[in-house]
Amino acid sequence: MKFLYDIFIVCYPLIAKLLATKNAKAKLWIDGRTTVFEQLKSALANNNHPVIWMHCSSLGEFEQGRPVAEQLKQQYPNHKLLITFFSPSGYEVQKNYAGANWIFYLPMDSALNATSFLNIVQPSLILFVKYEFWFYYLREAKKRNIPLLLISGIFRENQPFFKWYGSFHKQMLNYFTHLFVQNIKSKDLLQQIGFTDTVSICGDTRFDRVLAIAQQFTPIPEIEHFVGNSPTIVAGSTWTEDDLELAHFVNTHPSIKCIVAPHDISKSRLEQCLNYYKNAILFSEWKTNALHENTNYNCLIIDNIGMLSKLYYYATICYVGGGFGNDGVHNVLEAAVYNKPVIFGPEYEKFIEATELLEADGAFTINSAVELETVFNEILKDEMAYKKACNNAGNYVVSKAGATNKIVSFIYEKRLLTN
Repeated sequence: MKFLYDIFIVCYPLIAKLLATKNAKAKLWIDGRTTVFEQLKSALANNNHPVIWMHCSSLGEFEQGRPVAEQLKQQYPNHKLLITFFSPSGYEVQKNYAGANWIFYLPMDSALNATSFLNIVQPSLILFVKYEFWFYYLREAKKRNIPLLLISGIFRENQPFFKWYGSFHKQMLNYFTHLFVQNIKSKDLLQQIGFTDTVSICGDTRFDRVLAIAQQFTPIPEIEHFVGNSPTIVAGSTWTEDDLELAHFVNTHPSIKCIVAPHDISKSRLEQCLNYYKNAILFSEWKTNALHENTNYNCLIIDNIGMLSKLYYYATICYVGGGFGNDGVHNVLEAAVYNKPVIFGPEYEKFIEATELLEADGAFTINSAVELETVFNEILKDEMAYKKACNNAGNYVVSKAGATNKIVSFIYEKRLLTN
């Protein structure tokens, strides 16, 4: 398996270079790494503070790691924080995040890159979030006896770690000082392959993150103006498949307001949304004309990144996209934290929080536009059922809080950041 891994880490950048001429994301991936070592050397040249390094694959993993990083920064003010991303989807959105001292792309895994990177950064503690396993970086950290934690990890039976050919992947797990996993199933799987003393169930740090976002909520006047006193559907992170299911209901219920935040806000995708939703306007246009009394619009298309976590506050019902695609439903917690019922498509099994939210009767899953309309109508017409779903959703999120404190307490108790 290591042989195949070595082929992968050589081929991946070559394929990205080939795609970069036509694919914007691939171009960002390549361009972001072209001079990354020079940037790192320049940025850290005069640093005389201990460094905490947190690595995230993309935006979702960043949101999981963020509560831990921010609490560590608060508890250890003399330490500086470096965040790296593998994907442009995370880096490009968070490259100006004020909570970190430095933010970079992670150079592609290799023995040379791992050595060079750690020579420059000299981290006192390393945090890898959820799914990230880069062999040479992990091995080099272990060689240097740098404390290395996996946070919000989640494991499934079909992963290579638990297969007969999984010795290479098991080796990577051995490089971690400790593995913080989300649930008992993950812990049981790891115990079956010999990991006992280095595994703890701490839950998912995203619960702490969404609770913090909700507590810091500030109103958005343009949204308040659009919503008024109307019942409102907020549809977040939608894909084409989601909009096809939603559009008929929105178009045939003009008295209900709908706010759609597409996952992709490219020009073509926004035009597609405007075509599907017949009485729609882009948020940027509405914001410009927010003082105009125009009652013709019942759908607002969000054409920016970063508002979604606040938008769910304004919902009567939340619809979370992705559940009609192969990758599955997006973050249901951002919606549930506001004590709102959550609706999503049939592809949710890989996401424990979606499954648990259904079991807690704070969410509903649908397979078609007909089912969507039925669920929406039932929720909107039955006030008692609606309030029950609202309470169930909010209580579920609150009940799962505390993962961040468990991880930070472990770091303190084990003196991992004490010189």
